Amino acid sequence: MGTSTSGILSTELAYQTESFRSTGKLPDTAHFREQHNSFSVAEFVRRLYHINGPAQVVSTACSSSAKVFASAARYIELGLCDAAIVGGVDSLCLTTLYGFNSLELLAQDICRPAAQNRNGLSIGEGAAFVLLEKAGQLPTPQSPVYLRGYGESSDAYHMSSPHPEGRGAFQAMQKALENAEIDAHAIDYINLHGTATSANDQMEDKALAQLFFTPNSKQVPCSSTKGWTGHTLGAAGAIEAIYSALCIQHNFMPQSLNTLLPDPSFTQSILTASMLQKLQKGQQPTIHTVASNSFGFGGNNCCLIFGDHTC
Repeated sequence: MGTSTSGILSTELAYQTESFRSTGKLPDTAHFREQHNSFSVAEFVRRLYHINGPAQVVSTACSSSAKVFASAARYIELGLCDAAIVGGVDSLCLTTLYGFNSLELLAQDICRPAAQNRNGLSIGEGAAFVLLEKAGQLPTPQSPVYLRGYGESSDAYHMSSPHPEGRGAFQAMQKALENAEIDAHAIDYINLHGTATSANDQMEDKALAQLFFTPNSKQVPCSSTKGWTGHTLGAAGAIEAIYSALCIQHNFMPQSLNTLLPDPSFTQSILTASMLQKLQKGQQPTIHTVASNSFGFGGNNCCLIFGDHTC
């Protein structure tokens, strides 16, 4: 499982109670192990499904529930298990809300990923869970989606700011392509990390330009789904992995909601509503392979590649 804050809100509220202020003890309603402890997410799922195999929680901010796909894939590749429940969950808490506000990263109204007038992110909350199985282990479902590759990096450029040239983001995407044994031209659609902050979207564009946009290459359609969900932080990677799977299964690409005028300095082909209308009038490309980006504080980066075939 991946999470950034788990149930920290319950602890924050417990510290504000009169009983804590007067006695220094948390009230009886506060259950640290089940609420605050990051591993409580995995422990709950483990108990619910009576699972006795390996379990871990990754907490690398906004890349948390993307990186668990890579961790689970390695467990399966090593033969430690045949299948794994992967996913992420994050709920709102005061630390997150006040923290992003103090960093001046919150949007004043709505978030506009990759837009010329973007001014910050919108915080969301959510959860997503996926069953990752060894290919060929069970009967093939009607519309299978495969984890083709994964790439991780930790550039550690700054505690909260991304590397301005997207060094770590580039490394994660490059490693994912190498792991999938494909080149950039095989990608049909990119689910951007796309938080709608000025620095993040700019550096992601620069990282993408190094891989996907050479003079002789096609422009790959890109969009951020955070305009629809808000930035769900530790749950974002898993939620957007499911979006990626749905794009492959149903052959569609979501628009970047609220993005009317993409930043003119970007090299990315941002899917606005008007661009999607043009694609629908013409011959819309078939979606076989999708890359999904997740970048976290401290330079914790991950890229997942999904496809409708294994090789």
